Amino acid sequence: MRYWKGFRDGIPIALGYLSVSFAFGIQAVSLGLTPLQAVLISLLNVTSAGQLAGLQLMTVGAGLPEMALTQLTINLRYALMSISLSQKLDESMTTPHRLLLSFANTDEVFAVASSQKGKVGRAYLYGLTNGPVAGWVLGTALGALAGGLLPASVTNALGIAIYGMFIAIVLPPARAMREVRVVVLISVVMSCMITFLPFLSFISDGFRIIICAVVASALGAWLLPPPLPDEGSDEKEALD
Repeated sequence: MRYWKGFRDGIPIALGYLSVSFAFGIQAVSLGLTPLQAVLISLLNVTSAGQLAGLQLMTVGAGLPEMALTQLTINLRYALMSISLSQKLDESMTTPHRLLLSFANTDEVFAVASSQKGKVGRAYLYGLTNGPVAGWVLGTALGALAGGLLPASVTNALGIAIYGMFIAIVLPPARAMREVRVVVLISVVMSCMITFLPFLSFISDGFRIIICAVVASALGAWLLPPPLPDEGSDEKEALD
Protein backbone atom coordinates (compact mmCIF):
# COMPACT_ATOMS: atom_id res chain seq x y z
CA MET A 1 0.00 0.00 0.00
CA ARG A 2 2.83 2.40 0.78
CA TYR A 3 4.27 1.81 -2.67
CA TRP A 4 1.06 2.81 -4.40
CA LYS A 5 0.67 5.87 -2.19
CA GLY A 6 4.15 6.94 -3.24
CA PHE A 7 3.33 6.18 -6.86
CA ARG A 8 0.21 8.35 -6.72
CA ASP A 9 2.17 11.16 -5.10
CA GLY A 10 4.74 10.92 -7.89
CA ILE A 11 2.28 11.17 -10.79
CA PRO A 12 2.23 15.02 -10.88
CA ILE A 13 6.05 15.01 -10.86
CA ALA A 14 6.12 12.45 -13.67
CA LEU A 15 3.77 14.54 -15.83
CA GLY A 16 5.91 17.63 -15.29
CA TYR A 17 9.08 15.72 -16.15
CA LEU A 18 7.45 14.34 -19.27
CA SER A 19 6.99 17.80 -20.77
CA VAL A 20 10.40 19.15 -19.73
CA SER A 21 12.35 16.11 -20.91
CA PHE A 22 10.45 16.25 -24.20
CA ALA A 23 12.10 19.62 -24.79
CA PHE A 24 15.46 18.17 -23.77
CA GLY A 25 15.08 15.32 -26.25
CA ILE A 26 14.34 17.75 -29.06
CA GLN A 27 17.34 19.90 -28.20
CA ALA A 28 19.67 16.91 -27.90
CA VAL A 29 18.79 15.66 -31.38
CA SER A 30 19.01 19.17 -32.85
CA LEU A 31 22.59 19.41 -31.52
CA GLY A 32 23.64 16.19 -33.23
CA LEU A 33 22.94 13.39 -30.74
CA THR A 34 21.03 10.28 -31.74
CA PRO A 35 17.73 9.44 -30.01
CA LEU A 36 19.44 6.52 -28.24
CA GLN A 37 22.18 8.79 -26.89
CA ALA A 38 19.62 11.29 -25.64
CA VAL A 39 17.64 8.57 -23.87
CA LEU A 40 20.77 7.12 -22.26
CA ILE A 41 21.72 10.57 -20.93
CA SER A 42 18.33 10.93 -19.25
CA LEU A 43 18.32 7.35 -17.99
CA LEU A 44 21.76 7.66 -16.38
CA ASN A 45 21.46 11.21 -15.02
CA VAL A 46 17.89 12.33 -14.19
CA THR A 47 18.91 15.96 -13.73
CA SER A 48 17.50 18.69 -15.93
CA ALA A 49 19.99 21.48 -15.28
CA GLY A 50 22.96 19.11 -15.27
CA GLN A 51 21.91 17.44 -18.50
CA LEU A 52 21.35 20.73 -20.27
CA ALA A 53 24.74 22.07 -19.20
CA GLY A 54 26.41 18.78 -20.10
CA LEU A 55 24.75 18.79 -23.50
CA GLN A 56 26.13 22.23 -24.28
CA LEU A 57 29.61 21.18 -23.19
CA MET A 58 29.50 18.00 -25.25
CA THR A 59 28.60 19.88 -28.41
CA VAL A 60 31.55 22.28 -28.05
CA GLY A 61 34.01 19.49 -27.28
CA ALA A 62 34.73 20.35 -23.65
CA GLY A 63 37.15 18.15 -21.72
CA LEU A 64 36.18 15.66 -19.05
CA PRO A 65 37.57 17.70 -16.09
CA GLU A 66 35.51 20.71 -17.15
CA MET A 67 32.38 18.59 -17.51
CA ALA A 68 32.96 16.90 -14.14
CA LEU A 69 33.45 20.20 -12.30
CA THR A 70 30.38 21.69 -13.96
CA GLN A 71 28.22 18.74 -12.93
CA LEU A 72 29.62 18.86 -9.40
CA THR A 73 28.75 22.54 -9.09
CA ILE A 74 25.25 22.17 -10.50
CA ASN A 75 24.29 18.94 -8.74
CA LEU A 76 25.94 19.47 -5.34
CA ARG A 77 22.54 20.45 -3.97
CA TYR A 78 21.40 16.83 -4.28
CA ALA A 79 23.96 15.78 -1.68
CA LEU A 80 22.53 18.35 0.74
CA MET A 81 18.98 17.18 -0.01
CA SER A 82 19.97 13.56 0.59
CA ILE A 83 21.56 14.42 3.94
CA SER A 84 18.40 16.23 4.99
CA LEU A 85 16.10 13.47 3.77
CA SER A 86 18.15 10.80 5.54
CA GLN A 87 16.79 12.12 8.84
CA LYS A 88 13.29 10.93 7.85
CA LEU A 89 14.16 7.41 6.68
CA ASP A 90 13.02 4.37 8.65
CA GLU A 91 14.89 1.14 9.36
CA SER A 92 13.87 -0.43 6.03
CA MET A 93 16.24 1.95 4.24
CA THR A 94 19.44 -0.09 4.34
CA THR A 95 22.60 1.15 2.62
CA PRO A 96 21.92 -0.54 -0.77
CA HIS A 97 18.45 1.00 -0.91
CA ARG A 98 19.82 4.41 0.10
CA LEU A 99 22.36 4.26 -2.72
CA LEU A 100 19.75 3.22 -5.28
CA LEU A 101 17.11 5.74 -4.26
CA SER A 102 19.59 8.61 -3.99
CA PHE A 103 19.95 8.35 -7.77
CA ALA A 104 16.39 9.62 -8.19
CA ASN A 105 16.34 12.14 -5.34
CA THR A 106 15.46 15.19 -7.41
CA ASP A 107 14.22 18.57 -6.15
CA GLU A 108 10.56 17.61 -6.49
CA VAL A 109 10.98 14.13 -5.02
CA PHE A 110 12.82 15.62 -2.06
CA ALA A 111 10.06 18.16 -1.48
CA VAL A 112 7.28 15.57 -1.53
CA ALA A 113 9.16 13.02 0.60
CA SER A 114 10.18 15.64 3.16
CA SER A 115 6.59 16.82 3.55
CA GLN A 116 5.35 13.38 4.64
CA LYS A 117 4.35 12.95 8.26
CA GLY A 118 6.65 10.73 10.26
CA LYS A 119 9.24 8.40 8.79
CA VAL A 120 9.31 7.25 5.18
CA GLY A 121 10.43 3.81 4.03
CA ARG A 122 11.73 2.20 0.90
CA ALA A 123 8.31 1.08 -0.39
CA TYR A 124 6.99 4.64 -0.43
CA LEU A 125 10.18 6.07 -1.94
CA TYR A 126 10.32 3.46 -4.70
CA GLY A 127 6.75 4.31 -5.59
CA LEU A 128 7.49 8.02 -5.44
CA THR A 129 10.55 7.81 -7.72
CA ASN A 130 9.49 5.17 -10.26
CA GLY A 131 6.96 7.42 -12.02
CA PRO A 132 9.18 10.51 -12.31
CA VAL A 133 12.15 8.51 -13.64
CA ALA A 134 9.92 6.78 -16.19
CA GLY A 135 8.36 10.12 -17.18
CA TRP A 136 11.77 11.72 -17.59
CA VAL A 137 13.11 8.94 -19.81
CA LEU A 138 9.88 8.56 -21.81
CA GLY A 139 9.63 12.29 -22.43
CA THR A 140 13.22 12.36 -23.67
CA ALA A 141 12.52 9.47 -26.05
CA LEU A 142 9.37 11.10 -27.42
CA GLY A 143 11.13 14.45 -27.85
CA ALA A 144 14.14 12.87 -29.54
CA LEU A 145 11.93 10.99 -31.98
CA ALA A 146 9.74 14.01 -32.63
CA GLY A 147 12.82 16.15 -33.23
CA GLY A 148 13.55 14.18 -36.36
CA LEU A 149 9.98 14.44 -37.68
CA LEU A 150 8.72 17.92 -36.80
CA PRO A 151 9.62 21.03 -38.83
CA ALA A 152 12.61 23.04 -37.65
CA SER A 153 10.40 26.00 -36.73
CA VAL A 154 8.40 23.83 -34.32
CA THR A 155 11.39 22.09 -32.76
CA ASN A 156 13.18 25.40 -32.23
CA ALA A 157 10.15 26.79 -30.43
CA LEU A 158 9.75 23.69 -28.25
CA GLY A 159 13.45 23.74 -27.43
CA ILE A 160 12.97 27.02 -25.59
CA ALA A 161 10.61 25.30 -23.13
CA ILE A 162 13.43 23.95 -20.98
CA TYR A 163 14.80 27.46 -20.47
CA GLY A 164 11.31 28.59 -19.54
CA MET A 165 11.27 25.91 -16.85
CA PHE A 166 14.42 27.33 -15.25
CA ILE A 167 12.96 30.84 -15.33
CA ALA A 168 9.78 29.54 -13.71
CA ILE A 169 11.85 27.93 -10.95
CA VAL A 170 13.86 31.08 -10.20
CA LEU A 171 11.20 33.80 -10.44
CA PRO A 172 8.88 32.88 -7.51
CA PRO A 173 11.63 32.76 -4.84
CA ALA A 174 13.34 35.78 -6.43
CA ARG A 175 10.15 37.82 -6.04
CA ALA A 176 9.74 36.74 -2.42
CA MET A 177 13.35 36.91 -1.19
CA ARG A 178 15.84 39.72 -1.64
CA GLU A 179 18.74 37.31 -1.12
CA VAL A 180 17.72 35.25 -4.15
CA ARG A 181 17.31 38.38 -6.29
CA VAL A 182 20.81 39.56 -5.38
CA VAL A 183 22.41 36.18 -6.15
CA VAL A 184 20.55 35.91 -9.47
CA LEU A 185 21.52 39.47 -10.44
CA ILE A 186 25.18 38.86 -9.60
CA SER A 187 25.27 35.66 -11.64
CA VAL A 188 23.56 37.33 -14.62
CA VAL A 189 26.00 40.25 -14.57
CA MET A 190 28.98 37.93 -14.32
CA SER A 191 27.72 35.72 -17.13
CA CYS A 192 27.23 38.75 -19.39
CA MET A 193 30.71 40.02 -18.57
CA ILE A 194 32.33 36.69 -19.42
CA THR A 195 30.31 36.48 -22.64
CA PHE A 196 30.84 39.99 -23.98
CA LEU A 197 34.16 41.25 -22.58
CA PRO A 198 36.96 40.29 -25.00
CA PHE A 199 39.61 39.72 -22.31
CA LEU A 200 37.35 37.11 -20.65
CA SER A 201 36.54 35.24 -23.85
CA PHE A 202 39.05 32.50 -22.97
CA ILE A 203 36.69 31.19 -20.25
CA SER A 204 34.75 28.21 -21.59
CA ASP A 205 31.02 27.60 -21.13
CA GLY A 206 31.56 25.02 -18.42
CA PHE A 207 33.86 27.15 -16.30
CA ARG A 208 31.55 30.13 -16.80
CA ILE A 209 28.79 28.16 -15.05
CA ILE A 210 31.15 27.15 -12.27
CA ILE A 211 32.50 30.67 -11.72
CA CYS A 212 29.09 32.34 -11.80
CA ALA A 213 27.49 29.82 -9.45
CA VAL A 214 30.28 29.76 -6.88
CA VAL A 215 31.07 33.49 -6.85
CA ALA A 216 27.42 34.61 -6.84
CA SER A 217 26.57 32.22 -3.99
CA ALA A 218 29.62 33.27 -1.98
CA LEU A 219 28.91 36.98 -2.44
CA GLY A 220 25.27 36.46 -1.55
CA ALA A 221 26.20 34.64 1.66
CA TRP A 222 28.74 37.36 2.53
CA LEU A 223 26.60 40.40 1.71
CA LEU A 224 23.29 39.03 3.01
CA PRO A 225 23.98 36.51 5.78
CA PRO A 226 20.96 34.95 7.47
CA PRO A 227 20.21 36.24 10.99
CA LEU A 228 21.53 34.19 13.86
CA PRO A 229 18.87 32.04 15.60
CA ASP A 230 19.06 34.04 18.85
CA GLU A 231 18.98 37.50 17.25
CA GLY A 232 15.21 37.54 16.87
CA SER A 233 14.63 36.35 20.44
CA ASP A 234 17.05 38.95 21.83
CA GLU A 235 15.25 41.73 20.00
CA LYS A 236 11.90 40.46 21.26
CA GLU A 237 13.15 40.38 24.85
CA ALA A 238 14.46 43.93 24.50
CA LEU A 239 11.06 45.13 23.28
CA ASP A 240 9.32 43.36 26.14
